[in-house]
Amino acid sequence: MAAYTTDHSSSVLQTHNWRTVVNSAPYLLPHIKPNMTILDIGCGPGSISVDLARRVPQGLVTGIEYVSDPLDQARSLAASEGVTNVDFRVGDIHSLDFPDDSFDIVHVHQVLQHIADPVKALREMRRVAKSDGGIVAARESAQYTWYPENAGIESWWNLTEKMSKAKGCNACSGRYIHVWAREAGFDRKKIQKSAGSWCFSSPAERAYWGGSMEGRAKSSGLSNTAVKEGLATQEELNQMAQGWRRFIEDEDGWFAVLHAEILCWK
Repeated sequence: MAAYTTDHSSSVLQTHNWRTVVNSAPYLLPHIKPNMTILDIGCGPGSISVDLARRVPQGLVTGIEYVSDPLDQARSLAASEGVTNVDFRVGDIHSLDFPDDSFDIVHVHQVLQHIADPVKALREMRRVAKSDGGIVAARESAQYTWYPENAGIESWWNLTEKMSKAKGCNACSGRYIHVWAREAGFDRKKIQKSAGSWCFSSPAERAYWGGSMEGRAKSSGLSNTAVKEGLATQEELNQMAQGWRRFIEDEDGWFAVLHAEILCWK
């Protein structure tokens, strides 16, 4: 089973619900065709999966998550938006329950950074992608930066890295995904590399991003695990939450994430 380093608490799902193909997988848009079959791994509450399904009206999208917790929300989202060509189920990226050559596109977004064996995961993704043109697509965080200097956010980032390393994962896995793809069996000439970004700077954007991170510091799988494993005290977590609150309230504040992206053809 995937060694996922976060959880599906409300503060985590708040950030996941915001994600769409446009803001989280724009590099994939030119390659989507109306009749494609797509596997969306680590689908969470389904916002990207449902958006993908809208773009393949004659096709089918399957979203999988390693636990069932967020899948009812994903199904409700699809139903509320009248999207019927999407299916959600529990699955493990390290051992996908699909035959070889099943999908036109196999997609992950910010998943490989949370698991301990990304090469094995990419190898499985390659296996279930169709031969002669099937695409494996991945977008992972490569770097974080913010303004102004903020001790609370700095501590949050240090804790994030520490917890990720403790589970054998890499919080900035985007730096390595093209190498992992080669190790998973892709020809170097069939790997297309690119980069994208998020930037949260307007009052609404700071409230959304900072509010979610403030919530994670206050009460989430991250904060509970940090205290339980002795990686942070409750007082330190409170200081992190206060740092995010200062970020939200600072009119000059901005936070950016650099993403690395790969498209790999089988």
